[in-house]
Amino acid sequence: MNVRNCRKCGKMFNYAMGPVICPQCREAQEAKFQEVKKYIRENPRCGIPQVSEACEVEVAQIQQWIREERLEFSTESAIVLTCENCGAQIYTGRFCEKCKNGMANNLTEAFKPAEAPKAPPKKDSRENPRMRFLDGK
Repeated sequence: MNVRNCRKCGKMFNYAMGPVICPQCREAQEAKFQEVKKYIRENPRCGIPQVSEACEVEVAQIQQWIREERLEFSTESAIVLTCENCGAQIYTGRFCEKCKNGMANNLTEAFKPAEAPKAPPKKDSRENPRMRFLDGK
């Protein structure tokens, strides 16, 4: 049994996995997420500070939801995110689709089984390597 203290309220709870917050705080956080999501849908041109102030959620929490790709902003939004790899404009997450695909391809290439090197064909060391027949006498 893994018992920990909640990082938000300090209560002890049975920890299984994920963020170290108790089930009650997790439910409250999910309710805030739904509120933020609804606010962004209703106000597509607002920025993160306005969302934070209107929904009473920390800016860091909103940024975490964006990095986790739980929140996505529309193309008409005032929020401009950039890919951490190439700097392209994105609306959710940390990387653009091109960089994500490149990383996925690199990862699959890294885990491909190595092919055995092909041995060069054997050459006959004799002077004249043609086939010889023996007389059947």
